[in-house]
Amino acid sequence: MATALHLAINGAFCTRPNAMMPDAMMTDRVIEPLGLLHGTVAAEACAAGAARPLAGGPAAFSLAALIGIGPRRIVPAATIPDDWAPLLARLTAPPATAGLPPGPLVMGILNRTPDSFSDGGRHVDLDRALAAARAMLDAGADLLDIGGESTRPGARPVPPEEEQARVLPLVRALAGQGALVSVDTRNASTMRAALDAGALLVNDVSALAHDPAARGVLSAASCPVVLMHMRGTPETMQSLTGYGDVAVDVLRELAERIGEAERAGIDRARLLVDPGIGFAKTEDQNLQLLRRLPILAGLGCRVLLGVSRKGFVGRVGGAPLATERFPGSIAAALPALSLPGSILRVHDVAETVQAVRLWQAIHG
Repeated sequence: MATALHLAINGAFCTRPNAMMPDAMMTDRVIEPLGLLHGTVAAEACAAGAARPLAGGPAAFSLAALIGIGPRRIVPAATIPDDWAPLLARLTAPPATAGLPPGPLVMGILNRTPDSFSDGGRHVDLDRALAAARAMLDAGADLLDIGGESTRPGARPVPPEEEQARVLPLVRALAGQGALVSVDTRNASTMRAALDAGALLVNDVSALAHDPAARGVLSAASCPVVLMHMRGTPETMQSLTGYGDVAVDVLRELAERIGEAERAGIDRARLLVDPGIGFAKTEDQNLQLLRRLPILAGLGCRVLLGVSRKGFVGRVGGAPLATERFPGSIAAALPALSLPGSILRVHDVAETVQAVRLWQAIHG
């Protein structure tokens, strides 16, 4: 299987991404991969010329929707017109690793906040926070995302000094123990301080739009950076849910954020993207995005997905308490595994690790 897929990926059906592809083409035109295939079937279909690898494989797509020039058209993946070739090249090539281990990865969530929607107040005490972090690492977490400011809908901002007082002791202690640590922050001064304390990755829910100094801080660094899709702020975002086509609009808005980061000197190879499930999206829009996650492969970046215990999971799954939502959270997260290198940001590490192992065994 690996040999057949390797030949398909490196043969006539896959060209390398064109670094000179105009940003305008990325925003005007979109290829959405459809008809996903996995495992042996994906390898055989690629080898037979009936499918193309999704982001380098192992998944493949047999159909594609061409969006942006005239009416939406669905065509066999093998017959995508030549004038769409630059977009196709990025869609089929492996994303850059962003300096992280190969995926899929499980990222444990640890908030030192009094008001986060799921674990607010549980980890204010540093010793309790360290114990929770160690438990997640022991359960199989590949890295930990440390936050000091709630970004739930309606949350008020926290001064950077207070945020740093919450996160830096934990970042410093965990990094000193060899853990891979991400800092979940919108503030440039917190980014700089956390990197100095040993953080490996910066995860910004505003995609570097909140703090004008953030791009400068990160252009001078060498760390991976997560750009999450959000409109407005946590206080205003749920009034900004007007989309034409939510998947296409999110893709295009993330492409704009990537372009802004690149122009600031942050190489695309360091960037990851997060569709921002629950941020400026309705319940139906969240579900649409999860159905259509493969469209994000067209950005050429690894994807981080955070659905853990979110409100729509409880509403759809009938679980009013956040702590009862881990089965639904797993079901909502697994679609990201079709994208190579994906990162699942979760509260329930052991359960997610088990689910990932089973998904990999089934889809081979």
